Amino acid sequence: MRVILFGATGMVGRGALRECLLDAGVTQVLAVGRASCGVRHEKLTELITPDLFALEPIDGYDACLFCLGVSSAGMSEAAYRRVTYDLTVSVAEKLAVRRFCYVSGAGADGRAMWARVKSATEQALIAMEFDAYSFRPGYIQPMHGIRSRTAWYRLAYVAAAPVYPIVRRLIPGQVTSTETLGRAMLRVARDGYERPILETGDINLAGDRTSF
Repeated sequence: MRVILFGATGMVGRGALRECLLDAGVTQVLAVGRASCGVRHEKLTELITPDLFALEPIDGYDACLFCLGVSSAGMSEAAYRRVTYDLTVSVAEKLAVRRFCYVSGAGADGRAMWARVKSATEQALIAMEFDAYSFRPGYIQPMHGIRSRTAWYRLAYVAAAPVYPIVRRLIPGQVTSTETLGRAMLRVARDGYERPILETGDINLAGDRTSF
């Protein structure tokens, strides 16, 4: 399977990249972004472009893992929609892939501004010609040395790491990890899923190594 990955410099994207490079079924990864992810691997090629809206059409790949995202804090709805809905749809229209896996967020069916924009993005992708899947993770624990680029997030993740296994057993439908999410996206990119929107419980099921 040949994979296009967006967001490889972020926490979720780095988790997805790690799983792509470890997966023997993935033969090539094209990481597209505004900056290098800083990883070197025989399966990895980078396409660095300062303006993702100006991206040229890309074909020859089987699936896209779209892990780009920003916090809506302090943003107007118009600004957030441009970097969430407009950019995602613009990129998706330029890819000739069989499956498109989009990282959304838990609560994307709610009434908050960010949720309305995320939901609209999900529906726009689902209406396209490829098979689109939206992943709605709740709390995501970074694994294997992956770190958030946001300082106070990093502190929170460090504090939560010792209790993550316990919390996951107690409330499996609300927490996941970068490893599990990355594996889930790859599995769905390869095999599909019974419905287009995956909540955290679905993500954990799809990304469970023992269920492969």
